[in-house]
Amino acid sequence: MKEGSGGYGPNYNVQITTDAKNKIIVGAGVSQNSSDSGELMPAVERVEENLAQTPEQLVSDGGFTHRQNLIESAAKGIDFIGSFPEHNEQSEGQLKRRGVAPEFYVPAFQYDAPQDCYRCPAGELLRQSGQENRTGVIHQQYRAGASVCAPCRFKEQCCPQNASKGRLMTRAVEAPQVQAFKQKMQTEEAKAIYRQRGAVAEFPNAWIKEKLGLRRFHVRGLLKAKMETLWVCLTYNIQQWIRLVWRARLVASAG
Repeated sequence: MKEGSGGYGPNYNVQITTDAKNKIIVGAGVSQNSSDSGELMPAVERVEENLAQTPEQLVSDGGFTHRQNLIESAAKGIDFIGSFPEHNEQSEGQLKRRGVAPEFYVPAFQYDAPQDCYRCPAGELLRQSGQENRTGVIHQQYRAGASVCAPCRFKEQCCPQNASKGRLMTRAVEAPQVQAFKQKMQTEEAKAIYRQRGAVAEFPNAWIKEKLGLRRFHVRGLLKAKMETLWVCLTYNIQQWIRLVWRARLVASAG
């Protein structure tokens, strides 16, 4: 896996699922996957196995928030709260590297829904030329004819690297579950819930690192790393039980 120093080394990806009310760990897993995106549903399965029920709501950061997880969460009836990464900046970066002038970035092209086409700043039409199907989204492609773009006075600003083809535009048609998620995350209620994520999710990680001293594994091998993770999570939960229950009973008895 890639390390903070920029190099690569043998590492483990530890995933901890925390109950929001009491900050108790309700699921823990270890993998050797470098990406978090495929770790969400296994985490849900661990919670289901440990608690014999599916979580009603799930809050995660952008590393776990992608269309496959949104669709699978919706299928399980889980209210998913997360940060969906926007790709506008990346698209503009790609256009800049291709030599496209800012006035010919995506916002300059107007989509005409009734005709299902785009109109460029010069008034020419880009018609649908194909599509790419991915999980949770269909990327519809619209292209202007080469005979239209080649003589255009804006060609060097709009599509300077297209020697034999016209300007291409891509329109994302999201799955209903993804559309519903995006609309929900525009509400103040969903934003307020998401702002609590850091305090809940990072609390056990900080406790394990600082109070229990586990910053790196003392063993080798995935199975042993999982065992060490479970032991440290159990220790953490016992300490939280002492904080939440035992001390509270002790104070009540003393009173």
